[in-house]
Amino acid sequence: MTEKRNVHVGLVQMRCSADPSANLRKAIEMIRAAAAQGAQIVCLQELFRSLYFCQSEDHANFALAEAIPGPSTEALGALAAELGVVIIASLFEQRAPGVYHNTAAVLDADGRYLGKYRKMHIPDDPLYYEKFYFTPGDLGFKVFHTRYGRLGVLVCWDQWYPEAARLTALRGAEILFYPTAIGWHPAEKDVYGTAQHSSWELIQRSHAVANSCYVVSVNRVGYEGDPDSGIEFWGQSFVAEPNGVILTRASVEREEAVVVALDLARIDETRIHWPFLRDRRIDAYAEITRRYIDE
Repeated sequence: MTEKRNVHVGLVQMRCSADPSANLRKAIEMIRAAAAQGAQIVCLQELFRSLYFCQSEDHANFALAEAIPGPSTEALGALAAELGVVIIASLFEQRAPGVYHNTAAVLDADGRYLGKYRKMHIPDDPLYYEKFYFTPGDLGFKVFHTRYGRLGVLVCWDQWYPEAARLTALRGAEILFYPTAIGWHPAEKDVYGTAQHSSWELIQRSHAVANSCYVVSVNRVGYEGDPDSGIEFWGQSFVAEPNGVILTRASVEREEAVVVALDLARIDETRIHWPFLRDRRIDAYAEITRRYIDE
């Protein structure tokens, strides 16, 4: 039997306020709580320093952005070094005047800034007006070699694209992290809510199966926006094993720091029995780079 390679992962699911400083303080408190439970890698939800401002197109919201590395990565890097944990932090990045990104930064367990991933797929849906704010990422799909394992980080809308998961896994990611901000529109929940949540969870479980790796999805929780037309973030942050089975799932409504042990040795074991990467027909996939195949 393959020797175990256990790593403890923390998922921080929280409510946000209009005060970025208060949100950062809460995130720090919850990272500490996760570390106290044994977490070695802690992932925060998408854009944790603010309310989900993309519900409207408002130029004033650009004031929420910051440089990366910058003040948030400095604070979280110090915390990472103090606690000996890896931290994944989703931030609103100001790259240059007029150029902004939805970016995830990775701090290693010694506090070092390892780098960042810029969200590649940018949605434009009712109450998710992200194209107004974010330039599509141009750093490609990345893997970060941390003290506790090789991490791939993708962000929210990226989670619907098997190509993103595959390319990140092919670079050696053992765990795919998805900082997320997704929920129900009040007018749609009764009719479509169950199917929407099921599809969201199912597509990410499929990434775990297709790539024989762990998937960690960290969502925000709570209601934000207009009382009649805001977003009810559905929480339910979860971890899927390399066989797609849900290992743990957070609640719908509560703020939580959930910690779960992952055995990274299971990745090799699963790939031996389900050799999807071995059997890929890479000679036949050239057309995947076309927008659509017209006969």
